[in-house]
Amino acid sequence: MATSIAANAWVDPRAELDDEVEIGPFCTIGAGAKIGRGTRLLNNVTLMGDVTLGENNVLYPNVVVGAEPQDISYQGAETSVIIGDGNLLREGVTINRGSEKEDGITRLGNHNFLMGNSHVAHDCKLGSHIIIANGSLLAGHVHVDDYASISGACAVHHFVSIGSYSFIGGLSRALHDVPPYMLCEGIPARPRCINIVALKRNNFSKQAIDSLSAAHRLLYRSKVGLDHATEILRGKNQSTPEVEKLLGFISGQQEGKHGRGRESRRAA
Repeated sequence: MATSIAANAWVDPRAELDDEVEIGPFCTIGAGAKIGRGTRLLNNVTLMGDVTLGENNVLYPNVVVGAEPQDISYQGAETSVIIGDGNLLREGVTINRGSEKEDGITRLGNHNFLMGNSHVAHDCKLGSHIIIANGSLLAGHVHVDDYASISGACAVHHFVSIGSYSFIGGLSRALHDVPPYMLCEGIPARPRCINIVALKRNNFSKQAIDSLSAAHRLLYRSKVGLDHATEILRGKNQSTPEVEKLLGFISGQQEGKHGRGRESRRAA
């Protein structure tokens, strides 16, 4: 199927469109856009600056990708947004391109679902199979690992890292790193229990789930120190790969500042 461009859309002749791309009414596509096969921009979508969209993405009305970072220190450097394949960006999603403070790239992986009016700020790095619900906001330099879920109207602080298979409850304020496999909620968001729903849906073993539950009890209920908790878990043969990943994440978090392992990367 040939590429389809609505008569009342505006596409800069320097933009690069693959086969089977659909550009709907009133879309505005800038010179730096590169759009992969099968990607659909339904209507009123704006691509600004250096934006790469992979294959089979769907962008709903009023999505804006590639606007300048909302950072007063930005000096106009050539930065970009790179988005993989199979992503769904619902109405009003905004994704800003990177700044000069890191590698200049805001990046999304594959098969992510960003619901209406959610925002991904400059220099964020998102993996794959992530869900971000309506109205949630990622500040600059946030990292989100695969299969994480963020509920509606959450606010995530700059430089926060969100671990894989974690869940942030609605209306939460994530000031600190969110450990993998944990369900966090509150103001500020804290680990309340393991994310049992995601673990079962993704076929984690009973041993992995039981060991993560034991780790949560030690670390967040009994408030045992990391070194002592590690010793207990290993002594009880509960040191599964998932638990080791959790312990490594917490170790990195504690090496940072303000509960954020990557906070030391903040520009002076």
